[in-house]
Amino acid sequence: MFEDSLIESGGKLKTARGWTSIVSFLIQFMIIGVMVLIPLIFTEALPKSIQLGFLVAPPPPPPPPPPAAAPVKIVKVIQTDIVNGQLRTPTKIPQKVQMIKEEEAPPPVMAASGVVGGVPGGVPGGSMNGVLGSIASAGSVAALPKIATPQRVRVSSGVSQGLLVRRVNPTYPPLARQARIQGSVVLQAQISKTGDIENLQLISGHPMLAPAAIEAVKQWKYKPYLLNGEPVEVDTQVQVNFTLAGS
Repeated sequence: MFEDSLIESGGKLKTARGWTSIVSFLIQFMIIGVMVLIPLIFTEALPKSIQLGFLVAPPPPPPPPPPAAAPVKIVKVIQTDIVNGQLRTPTKIPQKVQMIKEEEAPPPVMAASGVVGGVPGGVPGGSMNGVLGSIASAGSVAALPKIATPQRVRVSSGVSQGLLVRRVNPTYPPLARQARIQGSVVLQAQISKTGDIENLQLISGHPMLAPAAIEAVKQWKYKPYLLNGEPVEVDTQVQVNFTLAGS
């Protein structure tokens, strides 16, 4: 071995040092590669603070500064005065303020008609304010046209109930009584100017109770409904109740 280390030995003694170095280099390279690949494959093994650091977006940039406000213009108000119809700025404050005295209005002119405010050349002895004033003073204002009274109006059942002067109770149908049928029958009624029932139409109710209700309501009597002092026909609703005793 000592002989091979010398220059003059000529390389007669050979060892396996070269292969050992190559194998050692390959093993170290593989270890380093495995250490690099493990964090990339198993990400759950990384600390959460490092993962959040990669996932959180960077904060947005600060907003731009607001634009500079426009300079405020100061307007100086100068009191002016009107002299001889011209607008002029006073040079100094007067020591004495002069009061303006208005002239009195001239007396009213008497027209040829002899009435104050009349038209010149009018009829003597005319009335104040012309034709309209003469009509109003004479009380001859034209009468307004009279509004025509409608021939028929529609009122609520409460209003028609107050006009009822005679009520005939319906006869309970025997079949409906045996079947224990009860309830309300609503009718559309037309009342004449004299207060009589002229027309009845069924709105709702049991078919076994409706004929008895219609027969009874036909005999009802109402007071005439007055509108502007005149009797008119009325459209309203009538309700007839059927109730069994002891139910």
